[in-house]
Amino acid sequence: MPRTIWKGAVSFGLVHIPVALVPATTRQGIDFDWLDKRSMDRVGYKRINKTTGKEIDSENIVKGVEYEKGHYIVLSDEEIKAAHPKATQTVDIVAFVDARDISFLYIDTPYYLTPDRRGEKVYALLRETLVRTGKVGIANVVLRNKQHLAVVMPLGKALVMNTLRWADEVRGVDYLGLKDEALDPDLAERELDMARRLVEDMSEKWKPEQYKDTFQDQIMALVEQKAHEGKLEAVGGPEEALDRRSADVIDLTELLKRSLAAKPGKARTASEEDEADEAEKPAAKGKTAGKAKTGKSTASRTRKTPAGGGKSSKKAS
Repeated sequence: MPRTIWKGAVSFGLVHIPVALVPATTRQGIDFDWLDKRSMDRVGYKRINKTTGKEIDSENIVKGVEYEKGHYIVLSDEEIKAAHPKATQTVDIVAFVDARDISFLYIDTPYYLTPDRRGEKVYALLRETLVRTGKVGIANVVLRNKQHLAVVMPLGKALVMNTLRWADEVRGVDYLGLKDEALDPDLAERELDMARRLVEDMSEKWKPEQYKDTFQDQIMALVEQKAHEGKLEAVGGPEEALDRRSADVIDLTELLKRSLAAKPGKARTASEEDEADEAEKPAAKGKTAGKAKTGKSTASRTRKTPAGGGKSSKKAS
């Protein structure tokens, strides 16, 4: 089922069409995380006072607008909230224009409009009317407390709403400062004919699925190759690292218990096991018993060490 992000109505004149808004696109790409190469821990972001270089708590941060160089006007959250447009849950069409008059530069984000609450017939009525007239609807809409200019247009059997950039967000061609040679060139008919024939030879039907993000494909292929070669790095924060250490301790303890249970006689501590292993190493005849005795004495001293006595434990081991 499509994920609905907004419900409301398309409105023009006295016509009211219940609709739901569904994203028409999805984001793809490689998500690179920052890692500390020394420990393979994740690297986060901090709010830093750019003058002192010190970290600052969120409760001490206010929002400001630079009024002139080096001088800001501070606005409270309440003032900013009051300036947000009121959400009316309406795609309010204010005019109809020729579809060809809207430049691609203005198109921002596309959404599907789907009929809601038995609005199928009037939904189809608007779609067919736009198709027959070649018009699109220019509308105002509020999404997530942000006001948008939008265009409602037909796409096959559906209606699509594209949010538009505002006029002051789109730069005109004059911004480029093109020279006269580009604006009004002296082109020979032979050159134009050859260029036309080249375009015709390279023309084909638009098939977007045949175009791939080669960077993403190569990166993911490299990731898969390194994974198969075993080049995986364990990554985690402090809590995850602690969990891993705890899991390792639990596993080691369980293994020791199983090892002890498999041997006859009194169960020994981990320290005694270490010392016993040392005593069992090949040695000259007559010295093996002495080493085992020494190991037992050392283990006894280790057990008597108070908890937290780091130096004494190191000396005993």
